[in-house]
Amino acid sequence: MNGHIKALGGTEASRAWFDRAQASLAGGISSSSRLTSTGPHPYPLYMTSGSGSHIRDVDGNDYIDYLISYGSAVLGHAPAQLTEALTTVLSTGTMFGTCNTPEVELAELICEMVPCAELVRFANSGSEAVQGAVRAARGYTGRSKILKFEGHYHGWTDTLAISNRPDAAEAGPYAAPNPVPHSPGIPAGVVDDVIVCPWNDPAALRAVLDAHPGEIAAVICEPIVANNACTMPVPGYLNLLREECTGRDIVLVFDEVCTGFRTGPGGAQAMFDVVPDLAVFSKALGGGLPVAAFAGLRHVMEPLAQGRVKHGGTYNASPLCATAALVTLRELNRPDVIDRIETSGRRLMETIRRAAHDRHVPCAVQGVGAMFQTVFTPDGAPTRQYRDLLQTDQARYHSFRHELLKRGVHTNAYGMACWFVPSAVTEDDLDATCKAIEEAFAAM
Repeated sequence: MNGHIKALGGTEASRAWFDRAQASLAGGISSSSRLTSTGPHPYPLYMTSGSGSHIRDVDGNDYIDYLISYGSAVLGHAPAQLTEALTTVLSTGTMFGTCNTPEVELAELICEMVPCAELVRFANSGSEAVQGAVRAARGYTGRSKILKFEGHYHGWTDTLAISNRPDAAEAGPYAAPNPVPHSPGIPAGVVDDVIVCPWNDPAALRAVLDAHPGEIAAVICEPIVANNACTMPVPGYLNLLREECTGRDIVLVFDEVCTGFRTGPGGAQAMFDVVPDLAVFSKALGGGLPVAAFAGLRHVMEPLAQGRVKHGGTYNASPLCATAALVTLRELNRPDVIDRIETSGRRLMETIRRAAHDRHVPCAVQGVGAMFQTVFTPDGAPTRQYRDLLQTDQARYHSFRHELLKRGVHTNAYGMACWFVPSAVTEDDLDATCKAIEEAFAAM
């Protein structure tokens, strides 16, 4: 029935599995981001199956899924075309540690789809691919420093795990933020090689660049800041990045781990018509399997191609993962698939805006249809840079998210992340989600 919402049942089996997991898994989890997936409950949900846009937990609860593996399962869970292709690979060998033909076909397709992609290298995760892109930029320029933007996330590894989510006390001056390590265990020397700049501020950008002449190998950014609640670039800002990097012989890197392919075949660089020197992809690339890539202009990638800059990985572009990526990208290269994702997301965004307006709740819904977030800012204005998020009402976000979860709508537990919309979402799913949104605002 259209708009039907099944109330969430108990989650005691998830609690029991978490109690068991803590005896063998560090903290009971395999990723730090998985701990709070049930809102106020002190344990995560344990999922057992998924199909299309739905997932089910060990207690038998069914959810419409807008986390979709942090955007990775862009075609939905267990899509038939992917399952069929991977079944064939499972029977012929999943990896050999040698070159294989699917990786060549995949690289060719990426070069066709992505404006900056003249040469491609594969990896296994976004964090790995970011490291590859940074090494390529350093190898090409002979410089060591990297400029990143406060609050932008480029993976958990040491290379750029700096100033991802600093609090107000440690962040330092606005115009020249402190480089704050994301975690203990990151060496001071790594921190010293990272320059931090506020986002969406042309004057601050130029001042930081002027302060480090001839030192910066690359400027890296999330063009749509998925890890800052889908903060959008102000008009012209990405063009300014391109101009400044070109004028100063700095490599411009777009981290398109989240935006890549799901926002359109060419990703954010095609959407905004700004071509970086290098770009990083993962998540939607593999349709749910672990594969990543960094790609770029031939002259920047040439030291890597010649073997002067080293990069490796036993599992890179295995036949299994390369085949999954080929199937996924062929689907995302279809205009009707991208249109379905974007149109579905826009409907959800408008429903949230209307429900908030009707209940006199100040909030902004920002991003694009394929990926967006609701931020409860004091005046309802969209965020423009990381420090705006420090003023948002996180308690209200958690309440909203949990009210949705109780109604069978699964979204990201973290208010500074975003919703991802799968192509498998149906009209019935959208009806049910919109009804859940309206009821959630009424309950808050």
